[in-house]
Amino acid sequence: MNPLLHSIVTPLPLFDKITAEDVLPALEQVLQKQKQLVQVLVAQEKPTWDSLMLQLESMDEELSRVWGPVTHLNAVCDSDALREVYQKGVQQTSAWHTELAQNEALYAAIKDVQANEAEVLNQEQQALLAQNIRDFRLSGAELKGEDKARFKAIRLRLSELATLFEQHVLDATRAFTFHTDNQDDLQGLPDSACDAAAQRAKADGLEGWLFTLDIPSYLPLMQYAENRDLREKMYRAYVCRASDGDLDNTPVIDELLALRQEMAEMLGFEHYADYSLATKMASKTEEVTAFLRELADKSRAMAEQEVEELQAFAQEHLGIDDLQAWDIPFASEKLRMHTYAISQEELKPYFAEANVVSGMFALVEKMYGIHIQQGEAPLWHKDAQYFDIFDEQAQKIAGFYLDPYARAHKRGGAWMDECVVRWQKPDGTLQLPVAYLVCNFDAPIGDKPALWTHNEVMTLFHEFGHGLHHMLTEINVRGVSGINGVPWDAVELPSQFMENFCWEREVLDLFAKHYETGESIPNDLFQRMTAAKNFQSGMQMLRQIEFSLFDFVLHSEYQPDGERSVQDVLNAVRQEVAVVTPPAFNQFQNSFSHIFAGGYAAGYYSYKWAEVLSADAYAAFEEEGINNAETAARFRKEVLSIGGSKDIMDGFVAFRGRKPNVDALLRHSGIVS
Repeated sequence: MNPLLHSIVTPLPLFDKITAEDVLPALEQVLQKQKQLVQVLVAQEKPTWDSLMLQLESMDEELSRVWGPVTHLNAVCDSDALREVYQKGVQQTSAWHTELAQNEALYAAIKDVQANEAEVLNQEQQALLAQNIRDFRLSGAELKGEDKARFKAIRLRLSELATLFEQHVLDATRAFTFHTDNQDDLQGLPDSACDAAAQRAKADGLEGWLFTLDIPSYLPLMQYAENRDLREKMYRAYVCRASDGDLDNTPVIDELLALRQEMAEMLGFEHYADYSLATKMASKTEEVTAFLRELADKSRAMAEQEVEELQAFAQEHLGIDDLQAWDIPFASEKLRMHTYAISQEELKPYFAEANVVSGMFALVEKMYGIHIQQGEAPLWHKDAQYFDIFDEQAQKIAGFYLDPYARAHKRGGAWMDECVVRWQKPDGTLQLPVAYLVCNFDAPIGDKPALWTHNEVMTLFHEFGHGLHHMLTEINVRGVSGINGVPWDAVELPSQFMENFCWEREVLDLFAKHYETGESIPNDLFQRMTAAKNFQSGMQMLRQIEFSLFDFVLHSEYQPDGERSVQDVLNAVRQEVAVVTPPAFNQFQNSFSHIFAGGYAAGYYSYKWAEVLSADAYAAFEEEGINNAETAARFRKEVLSIGGSKDIMDGFVAFRGRKPNVDALLRHSGIVS
């Protein structure tokens, strides 16, 4: 039997059996079945929750069980064969989702259920109906004739362009490598970076050292390499990815923006940003831009001071009179060492993989009264693992995969995605949630365990926060369970919340042990580490605001057929908020996958928006006790467990006792307004 079709009824996907040849036959069979079922569903005289909505939930589940593993494999085990069928599958699933979303009879049937059963449905069911009806409107269900056909074509093309954008970035990242057998090129690099480069070279059958544009390889070189020409070479390659030749994303961006604007206007929105906000916490474009500019104003003085300090240090101590973009990570790391006598490399021996993972587990076990243990599951790669989560009564409540290492044919970055969603199926059984947690950290080298930077530890905690949001849900309606139905500008709340624990001594003592001696981080090192916590936090704040404001202005003010180019918009935003302006050749936007290939179009501000929520939420733990079980239980009940079943702001207020404000974020960032 086709393993993807078999995965519909197995607890977990059969990753050890799925091949590229399985994808299209399984997908086409499921889509054909769904098209026939929809015809039956819309023919009902009096649709009910059970006869319509539960069936639609079952359809979502079945398609997710077939297509979800393929999407995941495309991200973690990219191959030419898989890529080809994935592209075709994207076209088919996008066309089907658009067709469903514009089905007038289905739209009418869902509105009938809402009108006829509102009084007998629970809050979860009502929330799903309301969101479905909203999403139908946003998907063009109320359009007629040629407009409807055009809208459908736009949606399909946008899906194709997003896939193309990401593939260009992946291919451009992979296309550039720097190979050297000259040890002088390694001057300044820590042993861990050299060892990893040597391991990469050996894997490619080369002598010497091999560096790539993947972050675990690229960033240490930019931070530590004393060879300025080499830093410039790597920087130019990195910031010019997907900006020329067959991999140039410039025309992809132009077409994406034009189609997004056209789509928004067809639905009566002034621009795509307004369309995006229809599903967000924020209600108006002015609210978002005012929020970003307030943070920028409050951070600017500190950021300007940090830049002046960096320039003076580079001139006095490094002999760099003209500080360039490729010097900033290097000079910043030197300044950090000079000021605080600490570097990420000095901390790495205390963050061995096994200790970090087990310590993170111990923290959440204590907070939420759960137990995590390694389990058995078919895996896509030897480095992936699977774990089960149990409650205090030893009942299994969730599971997750962990795939931590960077490797060839794996998408860069880190993410959490849903594998299986919690919901009560039509037969009454409860399906338990399962998550994917994927990172791109250094793997073990030789007989050394994988050693991670403190930043990477925070990344792991961040993704696990997303995972807990998905796995600790108590919602039984699939469409609003876990992260489903949660506004995009609130979805980062649980993930950014978890990062805060990485700075607590009592939490670090759970796992920050030297991999050779077992010694905890010495107090002196911890003090230097926390003193350096907000090093250049003003610069970092403005950098994120630059990305956020660029995204939002691009989707609210930019005219695809106007005189200003995308680069002009970026330049104007930088002139307004940036304290460090990149060189003219920098083509950052061509690899900005979040907004052109991910779900963050006119939504990148969500990181800062949710960071305000997360910092304020964490402040409750600071006030009531980091290990306060009652606080954790309240956070789980009011935030983590509710999914999209109710307004996230109501959940926040129920947890915190008031609406959020920016004070905690500014305090955590060391910024005094």
